[in-house]
Amino acid sequence: MWLIAQYAPVLPIPGTIGMLAAGTLALTGIAIALTGVIAFRRVSTTVHPNRPEQTSALVSSGLYGISRNPMYVGLLLVLVAWSVFLSSIWSLAGPIAFVLYISRFQIIPEERVLSAKFGEAYDSYKARVRRWL
Repeated sequence: MWLIAQYAPVLPIPGTIGMLAAGTLALTGIAIALTGVIAFRRVSTTVHPNRPEQTSALVSSGLYGISRNPMYVGLLLVLVAWSVFLSSIWSLAGPIAFVLYISRFQIIPEERVLSAKFGEAYDSYKARVRRWL
């Protein structure tokens, strides 16, 4: 994102407004991601994204009642904050690439494992709560 921003036209966002927007987005993203981690820790299940088979509980309350992936939503907001900080519309390619990549190579495989592990409970949860927002 930084490299793209170096060679792309800069958006005319006043410094204070850009910094405030970027800071707000980043802090919101961090708070959302940490809230997701805390929810997993409360039920003693893994937060390790490469080991969904170690999941011991299905978390569907709190932020998980709004999004099935609040930790990824939080990371996405941090990337959008970085793009705002860079003041480059082209740097939004980073968050877009993140959504495409994480959906295909992380979320979909996680969903397969969780569906096999939790069956109808997970399928019902999937039917009522969106993947992102």
